[in-house]
Amino acid sequence: MANNVKLLLVDDNPMVLGMLQQALSPLAAVTTAGDAADALLKAVDDPPDLLVCDYRMPGMDGRQLVEKLRSRPPTANFPTVLMASKADIAERLSQQDAADDYLEKPFFLKDATRRVKRMIDRIALEKMAKTAPSDGVVRGNLSQMNVIDLMQSLEMGRKSCQLSLANDGEKCVVFFVEGQVKHATYGSLVGDEAVFKVLRWTGGNFELDFEGKTDKETTQLNTQGLLMEGLRLLDESQRDSGSEAAESVSPPAAAASTTPAGGKQGGRKEEEDDVLLDS
Repeated sequence: MANNVKLLLVDDNPMVLGMLQQALSPLAAVTTAGDAADALLKAVDDPPDLLVCDYRMPGMDGRQLVEKLRSRPPTANFPTVLMASKADIAERLSQQDAADDYLEKPFFLKDATRRVKRMIDRIALEKMAKTAPSDGVVRGNLSQMNVIDLMQSLEMGRKSCQLSLANDGEKCVVFFVEGQVKHATYGSLVGDEAVFKVLRWTGGNFELDFEGKTDKETTQLNTQGLLMEGLRLLDESQRDSGSEAAESVSPPAAAASTTPAGGKQGGRKEEEDDVLLDS
């Protein structure tokens, strides 16, 4: 679903540009530019839904590009992300609201991809809402946007709505007010516990009714707190299940000596697969 989002990616470093393009292409329709002048021409010709741009570039820098685009009505409203050093963000950019979000350099490729993905998902959801049928209900498949992505997008967009989730005969209903979960039901469960049950759903369907409202407040945590605590509980449950399976096929001493090492090795492998990107 997010592939209907047009992203303009700008960086004068070919390596950084290429690696970001490869990482983001599965998430959006990516167009690249090697400098701000080329990006300006491409944005005017085909306005993107999102601009991700380096700040320090020869000639026109990223902030100047954003200012020029914002001065033109056809390109004034799409969100922008500037990639810059911590000092540049603090001293030159954030105080002037130069962009909607910032990627602090150096950054790991996976972290940057996750940050940009949240914005892509939010934009995709907003585009869906604009093209909703006459009943005003947005419908989609959880294979396109899973529960976590949906909740993060609704939080970022500060949406008020009723989110209905269905999967294999199970149903969960979650009410948002300005991006924060206020009430949720899943069978006999209500509140936080109802949300925790559906966070890992990647199959099934969802419906968003932006007219849906409730007076009930059954959740204790805010949206981010629900996501973090729910994922922690799920990871803890999976680790416990893995330990029980290991103990059923191995002597306790062998399980104790091999399981931790395997876990650490997996963590190192993930770090080795990531890439630290700078200017």
